[in-house]
Amino acid sequence: MTRVARFMRVSPERFAQDWRDAFPGEAVPEFPALPRRATAGSAGYDFFAPRAFQLAPGETVKLPTGVRARIEPGWVLMLFPRSGLGFKYRLRLDNTVGIVDADYFGAKNEGHIFVKLTNTGDRPLSVAAGEAFCQGVFVES
Repeated sequence: MTRVARFMRVSPERFAQDWRDAFPGEAVPEFPALPRRATAGSAGYDFFAPRAFQLAPGETVKLPTGVRARIEPGWVLMLFPRSGLGFKYRLRLDNTVGIVDADYFGAKNEGHIFVKLTNTGDRPLSVAAGEAFCQGVFVES
């Protein structure tokens, strides 16, 4: 298998600043685990919640993941909600599919990946801290 990208953390300062912007007054959590595949046959890399969150129907949350990705030219990272959460709760990314371009790594915000989610279903959703909530798939661009 050819390696097309490498996940790493943003700096602690970047994570803290972005966390405080997203959740004013809330303590900055520890970095979540870096994305990884659940099994050898998994197409996507699971992203893990930096803190627990609950979404009532219609509610939205914007999560700084603490993650950046150094992606080889000619590839893109596409982000989707975990399929089980989308199926059971109709959890959706606000931009439908998150797109992380290879040159985003060099952005002013260190290429910090954010995920904005909305519960479009009709029942409350709870995700525990450290639980996989979305997945990233690398695709040739």
